[in-house]
Amino acid sequence: MNQKIILPIISLAGLALFSGCATDAHYVSTGDKEQIISVGQINIQDYANAANAAVKDLLESGVLDRSPNQPALVEISQIINNTSQQVDTDLITKKISIAMLQSGKALTKTVDTKAIGLQQENEFMADQKTTRLPDFTLSGKIIETVDRAGSTRRTTYSFQFALNDAKAGVEAWAVEKEIGKQGTRSSVGF
Repeated sequence: MNQKIILPIISLAGLALFSGCATDAHYVSTGDKEQIISVGQINIQDYANAANAAVKDLLESGVLDRSPNQPALVEISQIINNTSQQVDTDLITKKISIAMLQSGKALTKTVDTKAIGLQQENEFMADQKTTRLPDFTLSGKIIETVDRAGSTRRTTYSFQFALNDAKAGVEAWAVEKEIGKQGTRSSVGF
């Protein structure tokens, strides 16, 4: 009789153990509707949306077409993080850089002090100045604004970008993409 009771219990325990280990993990694309949206954090789709909107606006503005040098040389400068989180700004600058390169309207150059030092050393050794100065510099800022009302929280991330004419020293183009997220506070915490 003990064996009749113990066997079903062991079977159920084993089934519970294996079902607890099973996951529904699968790949999703960056723009997929299945993405996890967290109110208090910038997600990969936020970077993609901001970069895509900025590049679309930049290319449609025609400012790169007006550069005396074709394709225009754009130096990717500093993106300032003014949020409460640690942000790797390469997640957005690299997306913008790739899109500009693929458009054929711009070459990009990243501010890399080591690369600049090596370039200057090579120029000194070759005793010639062949450096092409950038036509434009791209800079930006990411700003976070948080609003709370009861258990509802809304976070807005403002992605601001500016393209400055390097020769004239004026802003040639600017855009701002806002991404707002809203959710309710869970019982565990927010």
